[in-house]
Amino acid sequence: MNRKQFRSTRDYSTNTVKKKSKNKSLILKISLLLIASILITVTAYGIFLMKKAESAADRSLESIEREKSSLREEKVEPLEDNISILFMGVDDSSERNQGSNTRSDALIVATLNNESKSIKMLSIPRDSYVYIPEVGYKDKITHAYAYGQTEATLETVEKLLDIPIDYYVKMNFDAFIDIVDSLGGIEADVPYPLTELDSEDKRTINLEPGYQSLNGSEALALARTRKQDNDIERGKRQQAILEAVMKKTVSASSFTKYGDLIDAVGDNMKTNMTFTEMKSMFEYGKNGMPSIEKLNLLGVDDMSTGVYYYQLDEPNLLEIKAKMQAHLDYEHNATEFTSGDDASSDSSDSDGNLSQGSYQQDTSNQP
Repeated sequence: MNRKQFRSTRDYSTNTVKKKSKNKSLILKISLLLIASILITVTAYGIFLMKKAESAADRSLESIEREKSSLREEKVEPLEDNISILFMGVDDSSERNQGSNTRSDALIVATLNNESKSIKMLSIPRDSYVYIPEVGYKDKITHAYAYGQTEATLETVEKLLDIPIDYYVKMNFDAFIDIVDSLGGIEADVPYPLTELDSEDKRTINLEPGYQSLNGSEALALARTRKQDNDIERGKRQQAILEAVMKKTVSASSFTKYGDLIDAVGDNMKTNMTFTEMKSMFEYGKNGMPSIEKLNLLGVDDMSTGVYYYQLDEPNLLEIKAKMQAHLDYEHNATEFTSGDDASSDSSDSDGNLSQGSYQQDTSNQP
């Protein structure tokens, strides 16, 4: 190889190295720009969601008379204390417009232990025969909401379980449907062929048995049905559905759906939790789905008065009370199962509906 050929070969090799170096540099710059763009987009989306969530929380915040449970010496702090939340599903929608006749269709009490980041979830059958402080006698627990709305229901649940209820989350049918739909549906087990009317009592929903994906209306139909079994099984389904919603919410796949979820919550949900208190709840899901133990109240069907009631089993109730009190690390002087006297002025007709006369009298002192 002569000198000229050698110089040519050397120049070619040098140019090749430079080109490769430039290409690597270009790829690195593009990669950094992409990463920076993604970080900026995610950060901007996070800020957008935070602002959106704060606005939704402000819309859903509801003022009630009590600032804290009368069973608490001072107001709890979710990041520091064990707390309890009552989830109320209200038997109403924009189409049904039940007004003052609205009742609670689902009641689920959750206790949250701050140290273990665990949850206990208790379903209360809607026809449970309990003492209602608002009216001073025993009736179906579903009627407490009709007698005195949210506060009467909170007081009734506290009286039943001898634990403070620190927070509540109240949703009507519209809210439930919107929340499930905003998450792209949930996975749930349908135990048997199911035919139910939708939330507007118009369109029929038909479901086949098996584990499947359900939209909001279908999930609501599954949560409400009790024609082929009873309130206990219905309560178990409601717990499973609530757990499925929680799982979907904390999953990474739902990140892009949070905007729709926030809209659904803000428009249809009512709660006494502030935005700051809501944010603290994410501590329970930051490492994935928290441990959840599902509890149910045992009892027997009772038609002795001509009206259907669910008579709670006293030993089981006392056991449930002890579990939830221990989970909250809450000490309470045990009360008798019949606390509030046996005063039992039956205000229901033969179908378990509130009679008009007694209802008007009992709701005259609603807030």
